[in-house]
Amino acid sequence: MKDLKHLIYFERLLDNADNELVEQAKKDGKLIVGYTCFHLPEVLLNVDNCVSVRLRAPRTGSVDIATYYMSNYTCEFTRALVERAIEGGYQFLDALAGVDACSMMNRFYEHYQILKCNANEKCFTTHLDVPYKTEEFSYTHMEKQLQKRLLDLLHETYGVDVSDKAIRKAVKEHNEVCKIMTEIGDMRKEDNPVITGYEYHVLNLVTYTCPKYLILPYLKETLEELKNRKPDDKPAFRARVGIVGSEIDDPELTKMIEESGALVVFDRYCFGSTPGREVIELSTKEPALLQVVKHYMDACECARYMAENKVEQRRETADRLAREYKADGIIYEQMKYCDFWGFERALVTHVMAEEYGWPILSIDRGYNVRGSGQLRTRFQAFVESLEIKRIQKGGKV
Repeated sequence: MKDLKHLIYFERLLDNADNELVEQAKKDGKLIVGYTCFHLPEVLLNVDNCVSVRLRAPRTGSVDIATYYMSNYTCEFTRALVERAIEGGYQFLDALAGVDACSMMNRFYEHYQILKCNANEKCFTTHLDVPYKTEEFSYTHMEKQLQKRLLDLLHETYGVDVSDKAIRKAVKEHNEVCKIMTEIGDMRKEDNPVITGYEYHVLNLVTYTCPKYLILPYLKETLEELKNRKPDDKPAFRARVGIVGSEIDDPELTKMIEESGALVVFDRYCFGSTPGREVIELSTKEPALLQVVKHYMDACECARYMAENKVEQRRETADRLAREYKADGIIYEQMKYCDFWGFERALVTHVMAEEYGWPILSIDRGYNVRGSGQLRTRFQAFVESLEIKRIQKGGKV
């Protein structure tokens, strides 16, 4: 297929957390609010003149300094964030908003604050308690947390308008991005899609890491380009797979899978589009803040939620996506030493294979996978196994 016009530009934007669009937003007088987790409603970090940036540590090399502070047995994602913070890579932030999602990520927020990784005296770090269940009392608890520990702090520190009207405006702008990404993502359902999983991964990541108002024109142009893009006459892929699991903020993992012969057709992982790029429906019957809370808590499929309904929701979503996107198999992945996804992956890979009938590849991985020959070999073997299953069912290779 013909290369996407802005793909190289999008890739370049992912080379640094403080990319040129973030720098442009700073020049425009915007306040940059960093965050790391879906539990912290992204849309609330874009109220008034605020801009959200989901933190990454691209091109990470050694994490020796962070390991000194955090030990070898914490996930490499959090260690990479600490390493980048110590290096001064997050000096551009005006605020850092965190949630009590996992103990390892808590250590990142702790070190960011204690080691004074930001020279901006007004820059504050805030931390919210997140419920384990989605009940009525959980919604109101989270609403109060967000009001007191995020919105009120933004207003008191920087004079940010955090009114109901401002939140509704932020939701409207957020939904514009979500509609475009949903329309592009649905193109992967076709038998011969006009977009690869790698391209979609790059597109989706820039929506998390770049100011919405600056990246939106590029997304609109790319959507129109894809509508007129012609796929290759013969698909280059031998199988279709989806990915489920923990953080994947490096599209090189998706590229490695596709270089092994499998088209990645859905992304149900942290930094993915499911959940994350669904339109938020608001009514006038309840405050916007409460409705935003309900949307994020209901949509969230983090393995931190251990209630039976959430466990079932995660399985049903993976099964539904695999069917909708015509996947041949599912890859379950986790970052090494991720407690929540470690427990989840161990059980659900068995359940999805035995009860739902899906071919499953189960892996754990480091933060940087570019040089992993072992992972590449496992992906190639999985693709071959999917081809064999298709032959046994009498299908075409």
